[in-house]
Amino acid sequence: MFMGEYTHKLDKKGRLIIPSKLREDLSEKFVITRGLDNCLFIYPINEWGKLEKKLRSLPMTNKNSRNFVRFFFSGANECQLDNQGRISLPINLREFADFKDQIVIIGLGNRIELWAKNKWTNYMEAVEDSYQDIAAAMEELGI
Repeated sequence: MFMGEYTHKLDKKGRLIIPSKLREDLSEKFVITRGLDNCLFIYPINEWGKLEKKLRSLPMTNKNSRNFVRFFFSGANECQLDNQGRISLPINLREFADFKDQIVIIGLGNRIELWAKNKWTNYMEAVEDSYQDIAAAMEELGI
């Protein structure tokens, strides 16, 4: 299970070190793709397979389904760690997430998210202001 928050720098070649605690649960190969809120999602192959199956079952006659599947799959890349525990981030994904220097890496159970440091800071400030309301809404969902 992925959890925690880490900050690392993107090197000049577009490589990022994945923290060792998160590497333990990544399979040899994994998938990275565009996420929501302009971050990137990383899925171990087994989790990607589960998600892919669900997405393939969406009705292609539904415009929102088609758009989401196109957006999600067109950015997907199979990756693997190098000997130093780094991944090479494709340029199209770096541009999508607006990665410049510092990247925040967070573990979220079945996936990892990568955020530009400034976007993560802005996101967390906004969430902190409404955390009590969010907690109440989660209670209504049975959490």
